[in-house]
Amino acid sequence: MTDQTKHLRDLLTQGRIIAAPGAPDALSARLIAQSGFPAVYMTGLGATASRLGVPDLGLLSQTEMADQARAMAAVAGVPVIADADTGYGGPLNLRRVIDDYAQAGIAAFHVEDQQMPKRCGQLSGARLVSPAEAEARLRAAVAARDANPRDMVVIGRTDALGAEGIEAALDRARRYAQTGVDLVFVDGIRTVAQVEAVAHALPGPKVVSLVDGTEAAALGLDDLQEMGFAICLFAITTLLASLTAQAEALDKLRATGRIAPNPEGFDYARFSALVDLASHQAFAHEHEA
Repeated sequence: MTDQTKHLRDLLTQGRIIAAPGAPDALSARLIAQSGFPAVYMTGLGATASRLGVPDLGLLSQTEMADQARAMAAVAGVPVIADADTGYGGPLNLRRVIDDYAQAGIAAFHVEDQQMPKRCGQLSGARLVSPAEAEARLRAAVAARDANPRDMVVIGRTDALGAEGIEAALDRARRYAQTGVDLVFVDGIRTVAQVEAVAHALPGPKVVSLVDGTEAAALGLDDLQEMGFAICLFAITTLLASLTAQAEALDKLRATGRIAPNPEGFDYARFSALVDLASHQAFAHEHEA
């Protein structure tokens, strides 16, 4: 078990909800950790957007996702929860991605029940595998995890909410909870009523993802804690905030031809502190010929 995996399991046993903002890249993962959050979420949507500049429609390969995971885990300093999509193929493909994530230092991952190619859980049109096939996929994920010395947390995700409705999603989540996964996750939530339905119908450890701009995003961590959720993912909050700030800065630069002052924003000194420039320079100077 890696230190971060153990740390995440310790956090889960404490019974306090774990807030894990999504990181589209390694720099965002470092910022999330330095901001005091206990975990980072490697979102597939953010990874796809940052690497390719395209929608989350199953376009990133398993190796690209593993590279993204490795970069984030190397700098975050807190547990990283990673999107493993559908497992990228059959049981052997799934075992490979789990081994790669373990070697990268990932603390937890979720596997979903979509067909390939998958799509973002907030989008309509997701095509699902049968519940039996999804259960087999999750049992394979648990077996691959158990065969690895790094005891990662396994999360069983269903995308049935948008495709088949809340009752189908809850039924799948109940079935997935019996496969040996550590937590279950109903993705695609948009309303408070959907959050409440998941909370009431699923008694075991569970994950919720809040997406900016939805009704459910008005819920706070204390609300979710009372409902019994163990982890809350804020999958695209940093991505959207970053794009908002960039667009505002670019609009001002284009309109005025000047860099707009922002005393409360990042300057080069603050950026240098974030990336730990001083320690890198000190090491280089110490060992220069």
